[in-house]
Amino acid sequence: MQPSRASVVSGPFAHTAVAYGSDEDFLILVPPLVLGGLRDGRSVLVATCERKLALLDDALGEDARRIDRRITEEWHVNPVRTLAACCEYARRGKPTTIISEPPWAGWDERRTLDWIRYEAAINIALAGLPTAAWCLYDRTAAPGHLSRTHPTFLNAHGVEPNRLYTPPEQLVLPGDGAPLPEPPATAAVTAFAPETMGALRRAVTEQARAAGMDRNLVASLVLGVSEIAANSVEHGAGHGRVTLWTEGDELVCEITDPGGGLDDPLAGYRPPEPESQRGYGLWISRQLCDRVEIRNSPETLRVRLYMSLRQ
Repeated sequence: MQPSRASVVSGPFAHTAVAYGSDEDFLILVPPLVLGGLRDGRSVLVATCERKLALLDDALGEDARRIDRRITEEWHVNPVRTLAACCEYARRGKPTTIISEPPWAGWDERRTLDWIRYEAAINIALAGLPTAAWCLYDRTAAPGHLSRTHPTFLNAHGVEPNRLYTPPEQLVLPGDGAPLPEPPATAAVTAFAPETMGALRRAVTEQARAAGMDRNLVASLVLGVSEIAANSVEHGAGHGRVTLWTEGDELVCEITDPGGGLDDPLAGYRPPEPESQRGYGLWISRQLCDRVEIRNSPETLRVRLYMSLRQ
C-alpha cells in the first residue's frame, strides 16, 4: 500500500514559529503579520481564541474586516481535517497568510503528539504553495517538541533559521514505532477480499451499531475502513482482515494487510496531488476518524482507526 508522495519542502512556502509570553507580546507581533499580508495582496486567515481575536480587532481597526477568522477550538479539532482546510485555503488562487494558534493547554499527551505531527506535516502539505504560515505559541503552554517542526522562527531580530528543525520524514516522537497492544479476545473479526467488500461494509455497520455508536458517525467509520481495505486490495496483499472492539468510549477498528510495504512515516498526512488517482485512502480516513495509528513490517501492515462512540 504505497500512497503517492507530495513534493518536498520548497518554493514560496514559509512555516515560522512565533512565540509570545503575554497579551502585550501578542499585540506587538501579530498585527504587523496581518497588515503585511494584506499589504502584499494576500488572503489572510487568523485562527485563535475569541479573546485574542477581539484584541486583534481592536488593534487592526477597519482592517479587521479584511481578514478571515476561525475560533481555534473549532478550527483545531482533527489534525488532518485542519490540514485539508489549510490546503484548500492556500489553493484559492492568490497568495495566502495563515496565522494559527492551537489550544495546547489542557490537551493530553496523545492529542498533543497528534498535533505536533500535524505541525511537521504542514511543511510537506503546503510545500510549493504561495503561503506564509505563522504559528503562534504561548511559551507557557506549548510543548517542547514544537521546536523541531518549524524551519524558521520569529524573534526580536526578525525571521531566523531554526537549528533544531527536523525534516518531517525524520521526526520521531515518543511512542512512535512501539508495538500496538493486541486486540482483546472478544474482538469481532471479519476477513475481506475484492469480492467481499460489500459484506465488509455491512459487517462494520452492524458491529458499530451494536456497540452503541451514534448513527451519524457510523457512516464515517465505514467509509474510513473501506478506504483502507480498498488500498490493501489494490496495492497490498489483495486481502486482509478487520478487527473491531470498544475501548472506553471509543470504537477501535484495525485493518490488517499481510502484504506490508508502507514505508512513508507521514502516510495520510500528505495530501494527494490534485491530478493523482492514488493516495486518498489514508488521507480520507485520517479526516473521518478521530485518530489513526500505523505499524508496518515487511510481513504485516496494521492500520488502527479510533472513533468516539458519541459526537
